[in-house]
Amino acid sequence: MSPFADYLHGLRMRHGIRQVELAEIIGYEQTYLSSLELGKKGPPTKEFINKLIKQFNLSSSEQDLLLKAVEASERKTVIDTDVHQDVYWMMHDLRIRLPELTTIQIQLIRIALGLKDSLNEFPKVSVRQLKRRRKEETPM
Repeated sequence: MSPFADYLHGLRMRHGIRQVELAEIIGYEQTYLSSLELGKKGPPTKEFINKLIKQFNLSSSEQDLLLKAVEASERKTVIDTDVHQDVYWMMHDLRIRLPELTTIQIQLIRIALGLKDSLNEFPKVSVRQLKRRRKEETPM
């Protein structure tokens, strides 16, 4: 279950409202809400989020949690073009192994990502960029 799916379900349960009722109030189909809560759909639009915030009169801290859950539930990742190719290989390996990762492996990866600040003393891997020729330099 995605963080957003969990948050939406919990929000609805805390307020004691059924999917059908919420769908009618905010103007969406009940089947769409069900898909969101099951994690079958990716994060919803800003319009949907704003309607939830308004309907449940969410405090600023609740809104922050909601927005973090939406962000964490994004399924697609875009790799910047100017990163070292090791990043591409790492992402490739992660895509292949993602379905079989254990809880411990996930925790270790998150710990490694948290080491960022203590690793600032180590040099970064430089990215080799190709120099492009101008049209007038290109021999025909």
